[in-house]
Amino acid sequence: GDQIMTKTTTARIQDLYNSTGKAEIQKELKIENVNAVPKLEKIVVNVGLGRHKEDKKHIEVVATTLRKITGQEPVETAAKNSIAGFKLREGQKIGYKVTLRGKMMYEFLDRLITVVLPRVRDFHGVSRKAFDPQGNYSLGIKEQSVFPELGFEDTNVLHGLQVNFTTTATSPEQGIVLLKALGMPFEKENK
Repeated sequence: GDQIMTKTTTARIQDLYNSTGKAEIQKELKIENVNAVPKLEKIVVNVGLGRHKEDKKHIEVVATTLRKITGQEPVETAAKNSIAGFKLREGQKIGYKVTLRGKMMYEFLDRLITVVLPRVRDFHGVSRKAFDPQGNYSLGIKEQSVFPELGFEDTNVLHGLQVNFTTTATSPEQGIVLLKALGMPFEKENK
């Protein structure tokens, strides 16, 4: 009975990964054990407040952006330690983030790939160089206005955002194969 339940509550990219993606990744990376095939664990969307950490209007816009584009309530991120030069006190709010997993994560990824990135001006694909050594990926978006969920009043204060993809990959090579299989539009390799 469980099978039927889960079928209706998965997202398109999740289905794609489960039906064909995983097998393709396994083949391409020559991984013997199917359980070792890399997968997407979570997507964290975050916005740093930078010099706007006292600006209520700016803070409100940032929180609204995250709420509207992810469908989840953002949480504050705080400074881990005091940095005198940056006028930061420990525990001071330095930004907001949302952590997405499961269906919400895949639905966000779907919108990002099919709707948001194509709206970025002069978009030629995302960078292949933004992987860490473990195969996690980070994508910067300069202005929140490329998200269609946001109305005019949500974009009168422009800010960037960072989208971090945590994967179970063990290298940038694995990471790129995984995200490509999920539909991430990487820039063409320079021949």
